[in-house]
Amino acid sequence: MGRYTEKLEEIKRLIGDLQKEAPEAIGAFHTFMEAVEKPGAMDAKSKELVNVGLAVAAQCEWCIALHTKGALDAGATRAEIIDAALQAVLMHGGPALMYMTPVINALDEFGAK
Repeated sequence: MGRYTEKLEEIKRLIGDLQKEAPEAIGAFHTFMEAVEKPGAMDAKSKELVNVGLAVAAQCEWCIALHTKGALDAGATRAEIIDAALQAVLMHGGPALMYMTPVINALDEFGAK
């Protein structure tokens, strides 16, 4: 299993654990997440591309794995994902640039062309 696939598994384990420990809070967060991620003024692909950029700016490798995979699953291309991530670099500077590393690695691991 690759590093970013493992990050996705870590997210699943964390959510499962928190569903047992704090079901009301996690349930509320999940409901909010579903409402926000539902296509509306923006389609699912666009929302995932925004999320990739935000994940880079937040410097969260778990978020990068989740939203890179989500963007690919929503039909985004490798070039679109890199472009979205570079928007974070533009707005967040050098530290965000370093988080292009996990974006590229996740794209490679998930087989993005």
